[in-house]
Amino acid sequence: MVADHLIDAVLDADAAHLVAFADTGAEPLVTGLGRLRSAGADALGAALPAEGDPVGLGGPGAFNAAALEAGEAVVAVDAAGFAVLGLVPVRVGAAVTWTSMPAERRQLPDVGEADRALRASLPEAADTLARLEVARWRPEVADQLMNLRRRLGLVAPPGVPPRCVELAARGLQAREIVDLALEDDGGALSALEIQARRDALVPLGRAARRALVAAASPEVWPPDSA
Repeated sequence: MVADHLIDAVLDADAAHLVAFADTGAEPLVTGLGRLRSAGADALGAALPAEGDPVGLGGPGAFNAAALEAGEAVVAVDAAGFAVLGLVPVRVGAAVTWTSMPAERRQLPDVGEADRALRASLPEAADTLARLEVARWRPEVADQLMNLRRRLGLVAPPGVPPRCVELAARGLQAREIVDLALEDDGGALSALEIQARRDALVPLGRAARRALVAAASPEVWPPDSA
């Protein structure tokens, strides 16, 4: 993907994205990406950590803590898969500043492993939510569950393996189900139902995040996709 397309994809509906380096402070995204390239970065990988599951992170502690607080981060890696820098987003209104921090090589879920885990988690969650009469308290969740075979039409940059594009689409779909279902507890009649709902959705949320991290981390892409 050429720089202009990358900038447009990152910006989306935001007003601005900046990259803040320790030695120079914040600078425009296009020059920040150039500096990462000059520092040896060959690719960018995703991290989507949650409490108890720092998926996509490898340390050190300061970077992990900042990424966990943000709920997301990016790791710039060199051609051998070693971390060059970590980037943690901080949003203020319609502007995002990506703060660079030292990062270490990460342990990542395998694409096949993440794929299998997500495939197993989706029907299990769907069965549990059906028993809890999901259509009664969240009709939009029921609609999503009825359309598990439908895939989002993701547009991926050149070079992304089709398997990873498809995995990312299913991961996003699963996260949407989790977010909708956990939006509030107003539809649950008892504390037991609330807990049952959460017990069904936590594994699905974990599987969705791991699927997205694997799909968006070139270090673990299939060798024949390079």
